[in-house]
Amino acid sequence: MEISSTFGASAFTIGDLQLFHNVDDLCVTKLLADCKVVRVGAGQQIDNGAGARLYVVLRGALELMQPDLHGGLSESASGGIVAGECVGELSVLDDEVPAPAIRVLQDAELLLIEADTLWRLIDESNGVARNLLRLLSFRIRAANAQLRRRQKVGEFYRQLSLVDSLTGLQNRAWLDQHLSSMVESTRLADNPLSIIMVDIDHFKKFNDDYGHQAGDEVLKTAARVLTKGLRPSDFAARYGGEEMMVILPGASEDVAMRVAQRLCDGMRGTVFFSDMHRPLPHITASFGVASLQPAQDAGALVAAADAALYRAKRAGRNQVAH
Repeated sequence: MEISSTFGASAFTIGDLQLFHNVDDLCVTKLLADCKVVRVGAGQQIDNGAGARLYVVLRGALELMQPDLHGGLSESASGGIVAGECVGELSVLDDEVPAPAIRVLQDAELLLIEADTLWRLIDESNGVARNLLRLLSFRIRAANAQLRRRQKVGEFYRQLSLVDSLTGLQNRAWLDQHLSSMVESTRLADNPLSIIMVDIDHFKKFNDDYGHQAGDEVLKTAARVLTKGLRPSDFAARYGGEEMMVILPGASEDVAMRVAQRLCDGMRGTVFFSDMHRPLPHITASFGVASLQPAQDAGALVAAADAALYRAKRAGRNQVAH
């Protein structure tokens, strides 16, 4: 930074600065008169080693930087700070707040107000104190808005991490996170709960014979068959590989058997490869149904559905068992 003058000798007027808007106290003019005005070139980073101070932008533009994961500085943490605005007031008012990392966007002239001078301005001018409160209120609203945006982005990516990218169904992580709580809630409310394990018949051989790309199309189409056949309150998840799970809150075993049979028929009647140039085997699936029993936990419920699925497969596949 290059010292160009003091504020009293500069051509700038107090009224152009947000912190001193509608402030005409003679004591303010006197206190600012000896404050330094410095020039800083675009691209430079302002060194705050001298301690907490307030920077008022007289000309040009600044941006605040935020720390990255490696201890360096990365993208701007806020929008640009332009002529008339200031930065650094929080580090002056609260010793626990570190001085901000600042980068110059455009060649700038800055009014430097040291911490002791700012405190004297606050003590001696109600107008400065009022404007500072207004600026801090704006900072808080902006920070809260940024926090809400980050929370929304974080929730979006959290939800995205719980969805299987291939089928669009919930994934195993989602099941691990939610099935146990569903079982406990069902038990406390004394309601029924059923699950259906689904396995694409002879899927490994299909993959070996026709390739993983065709196998992926099978999984995506099978997932669509499941989701189309469920109520809005039901859930479908990819359990792993070619296995999928359907969760039916409030459904007894009889209801779950009917749902599973409907899904089995839907899978059997679906044309998976209508646009293929070579004949492919028809795709079917096997279904195992289990309903929550007294004292059964989520693991035992899944094991029961899995055992039912293997009974359906041993009986010839393309069918439902419980």
